[in-house]
Amino acid sequence: MVRIGLVMLQGARHVHATALKRAAEEAGVELELHELRTDADLFSCQPEAIVLPGGESTTMRLTGGAEGSGLLPALFAWMRADPSLPVLGTCAGVILLADPQDGGEPLIHSSIDRNAYGRQQDSFQAELTISGIGDSNIFSGVFIRAPRFAEISANDTVVATHQDEVVGIRNGARLALTFHPELSDDTTFHRWLLEAALLRATA
Repeated sequence: MVRIGLVMLQGARHVHATALKRAAEEAGVELELHELRTDADLFSCQPEAIVLPGGESTTMRLTGGAEGSGLLPALFAWMRADPSLPVLGTCAGVILLADPQDGGEPLIHSSIDRNAYGRQQDSFQAELTISGIGDSNIFSGVFIRAPRFAEISANDTVVATHQDEVVGIRNGARLALTFHPELSDDTTFHRWLLEAALLRATA
């Protein structure tokens, strides 16, 4: 059994839920998926891994911030208290990890530029090279108003590139992807999250 907390403030959260269920079926893992909207949801479910989906980071901060549901500051504190907690952040989720704006340290060391790929009309799909995640070195990535990594920290490990550009990094148990893996039929990154949570539980 793996207990996953899926942040439900806004954005591509429902597609992540579908991708997680598919990954669990493929991996033969029993999944317990919890929707996180408030800090109370976080504390009640005690997740073994977290998904921060894409969407609009400004809206997420408003709805989930200290003056909203309180989820984000509680979630960031939860992550800092346990660096071994597996986290998958995609698109806007990467922005929140790199720049949490809660008075605490960033959750990844690399910096990010919001909407650096352009507007919605500039969205695209491309073949990516991945390493250290799953069994394949190719992944079809979907970019929608995607952010860009401005600077890659030596403390973060590159796990995905598009041509010569870094589009995915790992900081310990935290995986940050500027694209949308949930929009692919390939469950590599969601399976990584499930397997990382299982490994942590049995360590």
